[in-house]
Amino acid sequence: MPVLPGAEPYHHEGGEVGVLLCHGFTGSPQSLRPWAEYLAARGLTVALPLLPGHGTRWEDLRPTGWQDWYAEVDRELRALRERCAHVFVAGLSMGGALALRLAAKHGDAVAGVMVVNPANKVHGPAAHALPLLRHFVPTTKGITSDIAKEGVEELGYSHVPLHAAHSLRNFLRLVDGELPQVTQPLLLLHSPRDHVVPPVDSERVLGRVSSTDVTEILLEQSHHVATLDHDADRIFDESHAFVTRLVTESGAAGVKESDAESVQQSDSGSVEQIGPGSLEQREGTATGG
Repeated sequence: MPVLPGAEPYHHEGGEVGVLLCHGFTGSPQSLRPWAEYLAARGLTVALPLLPGHGTRWEDLRPTGWQDWYAEVDRELRALRERCAHVFVAGLSMGGALALRLAAKHGDAVAGVMVVNPANKVHGPAAHALPLLRHFVPTTKGITSDIAKEGVEELGYSHVPLHAAHSLRNFLRLVDGELPQVTQPLLLLHSPRDHVVPPVDSERVLGRVSSTDVTEILLEQSHHVATLDHDADRIFDESHAFVTRLVTESGAAGVKESDAESVQQSDSGSVEQIGPGSLEQREGTATGG
């Protein structure tokens, strides 16, 4: 099937610092394209792949699973490592979970992790019924376009195939068990008014990773797809500042001095440095993924 206009993958050849961006479940690169272009304009090498089964029609997602989605971003990471001295991974929602697994599995090959509203669990009573329900009910309603900003829509599927949702559930459980293996610097940005992935998922991630360099930022004006919402510019600025700081501290080449100076540091009080295990872990009730 042809790729939907706007859902195409995006790649940019820049300097010696690369960023791999991972989109979310039933979404497409469209949700992260402005972020990718922002980083590319500042001289970074950027990869934003289209995950298998996405960006065409929801029927194409049904036969795919987490192994297909992860294999795609793993391949992209390896390609970036051949091109760049330092590589960062980033993602939205399920893409955040993909980024965290890449960090857990690749260790020092990943310089840092940046996630927005990362998914950690499929919530709600229906989640427990997925192993059986998926054989009788093919789909449920879509989860795209949870955006506060008027006139902005996310390009994604109107239906969620339950076979794929079951695979997502298994993947998130796998990633949750691997979070202690994440030791890289972590920038986690999340929305208190997220109607897809509840804030408890971010708290769970923050409480289980082993990273000691952790920055949490609240996106007060946005819903789930914050990369297309009111806080998008802040996400872009904070992520570039995060990359610039880490590369500068490491003494690596690839981020221009002028680029570093162009990042406007936020003086918001919602930025907080925290350590691993410092947040209470709670169970959520909202449906997410």
